[in-house]
Amino acid sequence: MTFTGFFILGVGIAFIAASILPGIARYLRGGAISSLRESPNYKYWGFIAIAIGLFASVVDHGSVNVALPTMAEHFHTDLPTIQWVIIGYALVISATLLPMGRVSDMLGRKEVYIFGSIIYVISAALVGSSQDFIFLILFRIMQGIGAAMTQGTGMAIIMQIFPPNQRGRAVGLVMTIVGTGQVAGPAIGGGLVSWLGWRAVFFLNVPLVLIGIVATVMILDSGRALRAALGVVQGRFDWTGAVLSTGALVTMLLAIMYGHREGWTSGWILTAGASSAVLMITFVFWELRVTSPMLDVRFFRDRTFSFGVAAAFLIFLGSSSIQFLTPFYIQEVLGYSAVEAGFAVVPGAICMSLLGPVCGRLSDSFGWRKFTVGGLLSSATGMLLMSTLTENSSIVVVIIALVLTSSGMGIFYSPNTSSILSAVEARNYGTISGFLNLIRNSANVSSVAMATAIVTGTMGSMGYEPTLAAVSCGGGAAVCGAFTIGTRNAYLVMASILLTAASISAFKFQPRQQMVPAPSASD
Repeated sequence: MTFTGFFILGVGIAFIAASILPGIARYLRGGAISSLRESPNYKYWGFIAIAIGLFASVVDHGSVNVALPTMAEHFHTDLPTIQWVIIGYALVISATLLPMGRVSDMLGRKEVYIFGSIIYVISAALVGSSQDFIFLILFRIMQGIGAAMTQGTGMAIIMQIFPPNQRGRAVGLVMTIVGTGQVAGPAIGGGLVSWLGWRAVFFLNVPLVLIGIVATVMILDSGRALRAALGVVQGRFDWTGAVLSTGALVTMLLAIMYGHREGWTSGWILTAGASSAVLMITFVFWELRVTSPMLDVRFFRDRTFSFGVAAAFLIFLGSSSIQFLTPFYIQEVLGYSAVEAGFAVVPGAICMSLLGPVCGRLSDSFGWRKFTVGGLLSSATGMLLMSTLTENSSIVVVIIALVLTSSGMGIFYSPNTSSILSAVEARNYGTISGFLNLIRNSANVSSVAMATAIVTGTMGSMGYEPTLAAVSCGGGAAVCGAFTIGTRNAYLVMASILLTAASISAFKFQPRQQMVPAPSASD
């Protein structure tokens, strides 16, 4: 199909659907649809409505990664340039998650979620229709703004429609969707790229998210479940706090992402790091004095909140790099294909999907600490096992280590998130959910950068080119040996981070009573 055809099809469908779907949804609310809101299972119907968009977002991440080489060939550019399809998207999401969470608390979560979904759909259609690479990046950034409006807000909606004593179960269900999307994304993306071309990867978002918009409009009751029961957060939007937090995050993430390429002591990396630190200190100073802060940093006075946030950052910092380094090891050192490397991560993702809701539900009854500590110890054990790998290790050992690491995340995340949300009022769920997504994204970037620096530093100290490209280009057995030693060093550092997080989580939690009760399950 020509560019004009893609453009008319994508933008036309998205615009028309975004215009008429709310009216169709209102028409369909009668009868069986309206009875869902009075059903004891309303919380599950609401979860399904949000889960559709969440699934689309996770699948998008995995499928776009698969499509990058084909996109680079289409636009006649190199891999570092085409990676801005991912980098620009991730930077915008990270920079706007906190402000968008605050906006949802002030204006209404359902409204912000739907508007963000519409932006996401239109942007996806525009990205898939793009003929010029610059416009593709601009539309991808626009898509990131829509994603930021939905990610934290969607989690906040789910947390609100489930009663407080089922909060762990709710987060566990979210993890099931995330795990399923992580498995399905690369497979779906690979099939679409092979059969229909890279544009289809972005057009896939259009029908999925549109279905989610319809379900959200029909099922969720913003007035009864998400606004009146809470009371909308009062006060003016903190523009100064938004600018400071965005500036601090963007400069920090850019410095982290490019530090190993430019050198950690290079002028602009040091400048970016110093600027980020100054902006962050200024942000904290400002938030302590403004009457309506972007993020009330006084939350950190609560030990449950501060320890939970610290543990969340550390588990992502300590475990995210395994998903980045392991494919290199499986393919370049052990000699397996990309497809086989992809299948190696599937058992771990399945375990995370299954354990998330189970442990979340059990933590509602038996407390958080045993699950948070147990999950971190499981992930640390997986990392320690990875630190024993050699050039001749069995793929079975790798799979077992991946299962332990991913299972640890499944055991940890739901109870820990539940503990953090227990320390704040329900009216702040949008801000805090956005903040937790920000913590995850920042830790993921930092983890990959840290692991890459350790591996390439080890390779350089052994006299080899300090770049992963030397491994992926088939530099020989000696380079693979140096790379393997570097990965062992990286995994040992990551294991120590996870053990530190386990020590933090071992402190006694002190949950405080919700000031504003969440609606009942029938809401």
